[in-house]
Amino acid sequence: MPNKMQVRAIEVGTVIDHIPQGMGIRILKFFQLTDKPDCITIGLNLRTASGDRKDIIKIENTQFTREQANQLSLFAGEATINVIDNYNVVDKYTVNLPETVVGVLSCPNSNCITHEEQVSSRFHVKVRAEVVNLSCHYCEKSYQPRVFKELL
Repeated sequence: MPNKMQVRAIEVGTVIDHIPQGMGIRILKFFQLTDKPDCITIGLNLRTASGDRKDIIKIENTQFTREQANQLSLFAGEATINVIDNYNVVDKYTVNLPETVVGVLSCPNSNCITHEEQVSSRFHVKVRAEVVNLSCHYCEKSYQPRVFKELL
């Protein structure tokens, strides 16, 4: 008998594949995926054919918008999104860094107006020398993604 564990296919939902090792939990927290009653299958530190390691997340009854999926690129720049319907992959795409991230991160600058006014946070995404920086639209300070509490 083969020594394999099978994971049940999902009827409708999303499979996030090619997540860098150790980032799966951060993605679950960031998107608050565990707050829903739907079934989630998580694979952490899975060995790939090339010998590397990756994480994978299968979420039933949840489909991301392209904007949400692209926010994944802050954690997993090479992630692949598989949209599942009736047990079949009906759409498959890789994520791209968005130009802006709106309403999901709090500015680390305690003097930023976003902490006093009722405005949605807005960060402009910039990449220099392969390093991602998020620049606050309001206070114009720049941060690397690891600085944000929501990303930890």
